[in-house]
This record gives sequence, structure tokens and C-alpha cells, in this order.
Amino acid sequence: MAGLAVNVDHIATIREARKASYPDPVAAALIAEIAGADGIVVHLREDRRHIQDRDVRILRSVVQTKLILEMAATAEMVGIALDIQPDTVTLVPEKREELTTEGGLDLMVHKGSIVETVDTLQNSGIPVSIFVDPDPEQIKLAHRVNASMIEIHTGTFCDAATPAKKEAAFDKIIDAVKFAHKLKLGINAGHGICYNTIKDFRGLHEIDEFSIGHSIVSRAALAGMEKAVKEMRALIKDL
Repeated sequence: MAGLAVNVDHIATIREARKASYPDPVAAALIAEIAGADGIVVHLREDRRHIQDRDVRILRSVVQTKLILEMAATAEMVGIALDIQPDTVTLVPEKREELTTEGGLDLMVHKGSIVETVDTLQNSGIPVSIFVDPDPEQIKLAHRVNASMIEIHTGTFCDAATPAKKEAAFDKIIDAVKFAHKLKLGINAGHGICYNTIKDFRGLHEIDEFSIGHSIVSRAALAGMEKAVKEMRALIKDL
């Protein structure tokens, strides 16, 4: 059965909207683990718009499953990762003006810096995943830079406006998953997945883990974090 990694960034988004001390993403992470999450995801962004350095350090000391740190491939973030030692690092693209991560990391453009970052992190014992679009060329490059795994960007599929666009986008995901499996890469999937779109992944057993944040936090705001995580966990179990 595929795992569920819960991203608690948007708990911090709510907190930072008022620059208050609550709600606490650490508390949310602990509840998510109790509810059955297999991992906790946080994205420490350059502009610190939601998750803060302190959050990551506390999470490192209290998370009992695994801590996945999403980050840009910059010297600052590599230094933080080497210091904190998360269980996994996921390299993602990052632009200050974006609301959320808009697509996969372009390894054709950034291959040089990615190679150095992957080598540095994995030589220190931190497995590296790369967030990529469902594109065979990007997956091939992720394999060539010796990433341990990839996370396939599912946002185009999840946000598709018509059934035809949805089907075309999902076909690309299927092909990407099969290709990555052939290369013996670990395979995660994430971005935009909600309680409806998760059902479309039924039968795609090569996916090791789903990384889901916004939809779980949104439901948690109305129904509570424990209930939100348990409901998503049950849907993944049925895949």
C-alpha cells in the first residue's frame, strides 16, 4: 500500500497571516502521525513565508515517522539540511512571486547545481528526491544525477478544466510512473491531489507515497486534522 506524507505548510500559512504563535505546524504534524501519516513534509522557502527554521528544528526532534524537507538547491538550504539531517530532501523549484510550487524542477536547465546538491546530501546520508514533471526526459536526468527517488508533479492533472485535458494529463503520469519504475527509482506523487482526485490513482501500484497538504489542511480546518488524515489514509488504502 502506498504511504501518505502530510504537508503541514499551510498550518504555518494560517499562523503567519497574523504573525501569531498558533496554529502550530508541529502540533499538526504530531496529530497527523497519530492519525496514520507515514511522514511529515515541510517546505522551508527562501522567503520563509510559512514554515520557519525553528519549525523544522523542532519537527526533526519530535517526528516519529520521517521528516521530508522540501527545499531549493541553494547553498543556504543545503547547509540547513546538513545541519538538521531530515530523513529525505525533496528538491523543488522556487520563485518568490509564486503562490505555490508551479511545476517540476527543470533538470535540463539546472543539472549542474543539482548534481552537486544531490552528491553533497547523499554523501552525508540524506536520500534525495527530485520534484519533476511527468516527462521521461526529466525522469531520465533525475536517474542520471543519482537521485534516490522522484516526486511526480500531479498538478496539471488535478487542475485540468475538462475531462479530455484530465485524461491526457493522467496518461502522462501513468507513462512517467512506469518509466521511473523501470529505472528502479523510488516514486512519489504530489501537488493538487484532493479527496476526489486521489481515487483516479487506483491500480497505479508503482507509486510508493503520496505527498498531500492543501486538501488535508483545508478539510482539517472544518473537521479536524485527525479526521482529515484518517479519511485520506482510507482512500489510499483502497487504491
